[in-house]
This record gives sequence, structure tokens and C-alpha cells, in this order.
Amino acid sequence: MNDYSFVRRHLIDPAPKWRDRRHPLPAVFLDRDGVINEEVHYLSRPEDMVLIPGVAKAIARINAARVPVVVVTNQSGVARGFLSEDQLQDLHVRMTQLLADEGASVQGIYYSPFHSDGQGEYRKDSICRKPGPGMIFAACEEFAIDRADSVLIGDKIADIRAGNAAGLKTVMVRTGHGAHETTLPEAAEAGFIADDLQAAVDQLFASGAIAL
Repeated sequence: MNDYSFVRRHLIDPAPKWRDRRHPLPAVFLDRDGVINEEVHYLSRPEDMVLIPGVAKAIARINAARVPVVVVTNQSGVARGFLSEDQLQDLHVRMTQLLADEGASVQGIYYSPFHSDGQGEYRKDSICRKPGPGMIFAACEEFAIDRADSVLIGDKIADIRAGNAAGLKTVMVRTGHGAHETTLPEAAEAGFIADDLQAAVDQLFASGAIAL
């Protein structure tokens, strides 16, 4: 088992009912900003955390199928001094509360506070920062996830490249940065493009691309 202790985590489910290393299960990995919540430049205040319409319904549908939902998010705002890791956790508490209000939940949040242009201990390159796959690898080991049958949904090319590097299926959405990045030639690296998370999950159910 590899050591991914360098990957940062928030609100990890301590005892998921589906964890069985003898029988790994698929999961759905989600980027945060622009996929779950509205894109805000270096979001730092819980009151500015706003879910994209339909997101909670989509996640609740995955929850009902007993498939883990794991968030993997680059948070270079920490490295750049826009917020602390404690403030980031406050944001994640707020996000999970908003989801819970609509009957949805995520089973863990993995984040990268690092950046090569950052400050102090956060100034470094790390494979946990997408397009590196470190966060995905860490979650797969800890939750006993079958990468080949899992999906990553993101709004940036970096998300798609992280998912592809980890051997996941990948979907790009047009929300957040996806409004622009889905128009780039590199968007073809995704398995398919959907208007938003709800549309992506609808297509995954319909196509059987993941055993939801």
C-alpha cells in the first residue's frame, strides 16, 4: 500500500459501509468549484458558497445507488494566501451542509493547497495537485475503489488529465471554467461533455458507463 499521507483531507467518512478490499467498488469523483458550487475567484467565505442548480439532486441519486462520491479539488488559494486551511474546512462544512439540506452527501474531500508560486510550506509542486493523480490514488486506496469502473467529472482540462492519468472514465461539464475549456481542442480528452453535473449523471445512468 502506497503512502499518500501528503494528500490533505477533510470530512472523510471513517467507516464507509461499502469498503471491502476484496471487492472494490466504483466511485464518482467530483471537482468542487464550477462543478458542485458556483465558481467564485478564490472562494474564501462560507456565505459565498452557492450550489449549482441540480447538483444536490444528482449527488443524491448517486448516493441512492450506494456509490461513493469523493471530491478532489485544487485549492491554490491557500498557497497564495487568500485563505487558510481552517477557512477552507469551514467552506467544506458549509458545502456539506448545503448538500445535506437537499438529501445529498459526499464521502470525502481531498484537496491540494500547494502551488509552485505559493508561499512558505505551500510553495511546491505535488502530484496531489491536478493534473497529478495523487488525490485520486489516495482515495482509491482508502475507500477500496475500483479505478477502472470509476468516473471523474470536472470543468477543467486539468481535471480530465488527472482522471485519465488515474485510469478513470472522465466527463467534462460546461459549468464553471467549462464554459470556456470545453471549447478547447484538449476537451476531446474527456469521454464526453455534458451541460452540468445533473446532465452528466443522467447520461452515466442511461449509458451504464458506471454501475450506478
